[in-house]
Amino acid sequence: MAQLWGGRFTKETDRLVYNFNASISFDQKFFAQDIEGSIAHVVMLAKQGILTKDEKDIILKGLTGIRRDVDEGRLQITEEYEDIHSFVEANLIERVGDVGKKLHTGRSRNDQVALDMRLYTRLEVLYVDGLVKELLRTLLRIMEENTGTYMPGFTHMQKAQPVTLAHHVGAYFEMFKRDRSRLKDIYFRMNYCPLGAGALAGTTYPLDRNYTASLLGFEGPTLNSMDSVADRDYVIEFLSALSVIMMHLSRFCEEIIIWNSDEYRFVEIDDAYSTGSSIMPQKKNPDIAELIRGKTGRVYGALVSILTTMKGLPLAYNKDMQEDKELTFDAIDTAKGCLGLFEGMVRTMRFRKDVMEKSAMRGFTNATDAADYLVGKGVPFRDAHGIIGRLVLYCIDRQCAIEDLTLEELKSISPAFEEDIYDAVSLKTCVEKRLTLGAPGAEAMKKIIAAEREYLEKDWQIERSI
Repeated sequence: MAQLWGGRFTKETDRLVYNFNASISFDQKFFAQDIEGSIAHVVMLAKQGILTKDEKDIILKGLTGIRRDVDEGRLQITEEYEDIHSFVEANLIERVGDVGKKLHTGRSRNDQVALDMRLYTRLEVLYVDGLVKELLRTLLRIMEENTGTYMPGFTHMQKAQPVTLAHHVGAYFEMFKRDRSRLKDIYFRMNYCPLGAGALAGTTYPLDRNYTASLLGFEGPTLNSMDSVADRDYVIEFLSALSVIMMHLSRFCEEIIIWNSDEYRFVEIDDAYSTGSSIMPQKKNPDIAELIRGKTGRVYGALVSILTTMKGLPLAYNKDMQEDKELTFDAIDTAKGCLGLFEGMVRTMRFRKDVMEKSAMRGFTNATDAADYLVGKGVPFRDAHGIIGRLVLYCIDRQCAIEDLTLEELKSISPAFEEDIYDAVSLKTCVEKRLTLGAPGAEAMKKIIAAEREYLEKDWQIERSI
């Protein structure tokens, strides 16, 4: 059993205890970050005269060799090591001899793992942001192509007012924009380097923490050594952001599942993103959408788990914090997979525009506009509301739409109706006259689409920090 702390102990750890304590099975995921942090640490130690140039060169050659051999499959990360840190250090010492034992000078596994987790999380924040941005590009294309695709808007799952597909999809565009904003906030808030904090109280070695931070692309070092090793806020924030992303994906998936049903037939999901039934040959199931909806709870679970783990921990580092990894890694992988699959599903999905429009023409989605028409004729809104309510009941009894009634029938309910009522309650008029910013009218949507296109052409100014 490869351990870094045996000097204090007179007998070996029980095998069950060792296995329970070990983290190599999952923390090997940030092998690259551990090497990266160790290289920066060694360069800084040499700059400060804590290591000689020859010692630095020997250790760096050993570290880069380990990285290359692992990457190319010549060296395997095995569970004979307690964690990824002991794997790297043990293999380094085996390759370069006693000089390798100087790698850990001025460093604790507490600030080392804090660094590795921060480097790994920072990279994943950027990767997830890229996936969300790609999804936004797809949504914007759908918006651009469907400013004249009419469909019913809903409240309480009941048809409410007519909108366009561009407007409906635009609502999700705004949600995912906010997701990117959260990711950006997390990135900049977490981008400070904990290395040099030691176990909890810093070190007596003359480390240059600013230099180490700059080598690793951080804005600077963290400012309290106890908080440096005890902080997992950035993990919690990232899992929270992923949970909100998954919630948005799940809501959209729920609508796609409904739209894909035979009762709606608004969309047809591409065969590549559908599955069939083992017994019913006619079935084409929206399994990808359902799985994304289902996996949302899995990401929520990771967030609740780390919140629960951290809620009662005293300062500074506690072994409980090892629980920050497995579920976090799983949640990140789950969210990334869901984002990629969802983007492909939406990109290849066919929208049945004719069905959407016919649906918008049914269900009295133009009732509010009919009431507004009466207001325009001088009828108080509360009276107009009551008149249109009676008109809807009249139409329901006759199984027809408002626009199907004759002018005589309309006048029998209110003399304020004139011939221009038919144009006023047409689907096109109901949508196109809504021109306030954020509304579904074509002119309003053109402005929004132009603004969203400009938004996607910009990006975070983070190159200096990587």
